[in-house]
Amino acid sequence: MPNKLIIVESPTKVHTIQKFLGSGYEVIASQGHIRDLPKSKIGVDIEHDFEPQYITIRGKGDLMAELKKAIKKADIIYLATDPDREGEAISWHLCQALKMDGKTVYRITFNEITKEAVKTALKNPKELDMNLVNAQQARRVLDRVVGYEISPLLWKKVRGKLSAGRVQSAVLSLVADRENEINAFIPEEYWSLQASLSKNGSPVLTADFYGKVGKKITLSNEAETLEVENAVKNGAFTVAEVKQSERTKMPPLPFTTSTLQQEASNRLNLSTSKTMRLAQSLYEGVKVTGHGTVGLITYLRTDSTRVAEEADKACKAFISSAYGAELVGSGTVKNSGSAQDAHEAIRPANVNITPEDVKNDLQRDEYRLYQLIWKRFVSSRMKPAVFDTAAARFECGGCQFTASCSKLAFQGYMQVYGNEEEKNSGETGILKLSEGDTLKLDRCAKEQHFTKPSPHYTEATLVRAMEELGLGRPSTYAPTITNILGRHYIAKEGRNLFMTELGEAVNALLSKSFPDIVDTGFTAGMEKALDEVAEGQKNWHEVMRDFYPAFHEEVKKGEKELERVKVADEVSNEPCELCGRMMVIKYGPHGRFLACPGFPECRNTKPLLEKAGVACPKCGKELVIRRTRKGRKFYACSASPECDFMSWAKPKA
Repeated sequence: MPNKLIIVESPTKVHTIQKFLGSGYEVIASQGHIRDLPKSKIGVDIEHDFEPQYITIRGKGDLMAELKKAIKKADIIYLATDPDREGEAISWHLCQALKMDGKTVYRITFNEITKEAVKTALKNPKELDMNLVNAQQARRVLDRVVGYEISPLLWKKVRGKLSAGRVQSAVLSLVADRENEINAFIPEEYWSLQASLSKNGSPVLTADFYGKVGKKITLSNEAETLEVENAVKNGAFTVAEVKQSERTKMPPLPFTTSTLQQEASNRLNLSTSKTMRLAQSLYEGVKVTGHGTVGLITYLRTDSTRVAEEADKACKAFISSAYGAELVGSGTVKNSGSAQDAHEAIRPANVNITPEDVKNDLQRDEYRLYQLIWKRFVSSRMKPAVFDTAAARFECGGCQFTASCSKLAFQGYMQVYGNEEEKNSGETGILKLSEGDTLKLDRCAKEQHFTKPSPHYTEATLVRAMEELGLGRPSTYAPTITNILGRHYIAKEGRNLFMTELGEAVNALLSKSFPDIVDTGFTAGMEKALDEVAEGQKNWHEVMRDFYPAFHEEVKKGEKELERVKVADEVSNEPCELCGRMMVIKYGPHGRFLACPGFPECRNTKPLLEKAGVACPKCGKELVIRRTRKGRKFYACSASPECDFMSWAKPKA
């Protein structure tokens, strides 16, 4: 029997895959990339058609020796890195760096880490896809050139240790544009008017003012509202029309990377980066009682909603058994037309492993995320929910009022994946009415409102915007947001994202000197060009040749013409206890902290404490949020060390 070696990326996968195979296989991990561009210089030979200059990543010497030793013993080598461009590139780098000449080398991929998937992949090996490798190289070189040419300009014109990236600059511009829109917004006044109606002395429903008969009208001020109120206060409300109908609500599609990040943020309050870390763990494998180490979900970087035929059949069989055959739906899909549609949607690798089966084997957030993925997938294969709806139109004094209601008639997929508040809503009293009925006005309730601007971006809505505009790809959404947060170009307060003064300065400079870099249409066009490289329709060197000359001219022009921008430190409301100056907020490797502006005469610094918004249960003073050295959040009394209260969970107000 020939010796067979399988090289994967993650050590976790080693344990998961090794147990599926016999003694003739050795599984070893490359631990991600083994080669990359050097950090100390640009690492791209621009004069020689943008040829990348790869080096072995520092600290991977011992790993390289271990890999070479394993390769020397092997007769057949299977490169089993992730099934995407990055994984293809890692496999190519392994071939280039480890000298596999004379060996039989295959590329294998699997969308899920299960015994069946791994064995099927081994039976159907293939060659490396150099189109995918070149698409990854193009992205890496493109981003390196942009970062290494713009960043020094930021150091000169703004401050040191700043950096800029191709996609993140466009995303930063998105956040800046939204904030500018909010700041420029002028609220407009409008009023609402509700009529509480009764019949035979019994309250029936509340109807909303719609307008004059046959014409919708917005009440702009109190005078207009009083005019309507006076017109109807002594009249009878006649039921002009009652419509009853049925509304069908389709089940959701299975998760893509983008929709998973959005839903995990909205339902579980998880950041995009944490969602991806948890999903990676579920994909690579966890120990499950009765199953051993098993991958619980399919590959997590995808923008496809396609589902394998076998998984579709298995899910429908599970639904029939667990919920009843009458709930089994068609499970239709919506194709994205994207280059990454080759992958399936994110789904459970085995639908028969329910969330409750693994609850005791997973950490809390792993369980919550698996439950979300499992429920979403199962619901996507179920029948639509059906609602009985009714709408009524009332007339009085030449004015028109309306009311509506919705009642769940058939749960369908909502038995598994739905919100309680969705199931029944509105004025059910409509169902008792007929055309021509008259109702009495009990009272009118009027209320002043003002229009509101678009909301600040959250991580979830920013991911949705990135996907809609074509900024980046599934694998880059979370890292992009993490980067601009980590560089303090934007800040997160609650769930909302805000521009910092530093971010505004960087965005202003980039917008002035590099309009293409911050332009979402241009960035999306570059992504399309990279897709064409991946599909073999374009040479990656050609992409660089088209981009670089104009970009480099903009860099040179910016160096000559841009003036230096001074970014003032944000002043806190805390005085320095050593010299009395008001302390300012600085940014360090571990986040924000307070420092005295009198440096170097005064070197006082201290932590910036974020208020928790609740009182200490022990002494009544303000609670603050602190973090351990490993970054775990906890709640402590602001009067520490006098008060020693501490809690991992936020106390109730």
